[in-house]
Amino acid sequence: MTPLAAGNARVKEARKLSRRSVRTERRLFLVEGWKAVAEAAAIPGCVVEVFATPAAHEEHAALLDGLTVHLVDERAAASLSGAVTPQGLVAVCGFLDVPLAEALAAPGPGPIAVCADVRDPGNAGTIIRTADAAGARAVVLAGHSVDPYNDKTVRATVGSLFHLPVALAPDPAAVVLAAQRAGYAVLAADGTGETGLFAADDLLAGDVAWLLGNEAWGLPAELAGLADHRVAIPLLGRAESLNLATAAAVCLYASARVRPTLGS
Repeated sequence: MTPLAAGNARVKEARKLSRRSVRTERRLFLVEGWKAVAEAAAIPGCVVEVFATPAAHEEHAALLDGLTVHLVDERAAASLSGAVTPQGLVAVCGFLDVPLAEALAAPGPGPIAVCADVRDPGNAGTIIRTADAAGARAVVLAGHSVDPYNDKTVRATVGSLFHLPVALAPDPAAVVLAAQRAGYAVLAADGTGETGLFAADDLLAGDVAWLLGNEAWGLPAELAGLADHRVAIPLLGRAESLNLATAAAVCLYASARVRPTLGS
């Protein structure tokens, strides 16, 4: 079979998924690389089709067995890739629909990460990956947060997008209230918080939802005011602040230390 070229109609249609409007309309997104494709393939019905170069198809034949695969040339594979170094393997996957109520009801002792207006795809993806690593139950992207199906976000999760529930919610305040009704103590990660993280063990002993703000301006005062507590990460050196994804990692692992998951 002759590999499909970049100008092939099927390849061009898949390439349109780089636009959020098309992803939303079709409820499909692109996943690149064999590791991420393997995670997607572990979810029944998630992978719709795969585009693979002949070399990638040969190398990952076992993974691709049973999936709908279209052979493409190197240029076509590169046109579907958002990476600097394309891996020659891209899957079209269906959206992972997780309602907010389902995310809040996710089992386990870990916390939930609620991201309000997180705009950077790399930060959002890293937070999802870190939440997965720290044993969090779910991640909620609220307000005007970045699309979790953005190629940079998907790539930054390194497969964790397929490991835990990731819900979308238009109103961060409504998420806070819903989490509180579900029994969570909502802790706003706030540099001006009244409680230092090192003194927050009692707060972390129960069901916790960490509320994280925008990269540039943090949490609006009215949103932080809805939280049960505002918790500050101590800055022990001369740094003025932490990167959002780093702050999220500190908070999530603080929860994991106080309330270990079953796998720890």
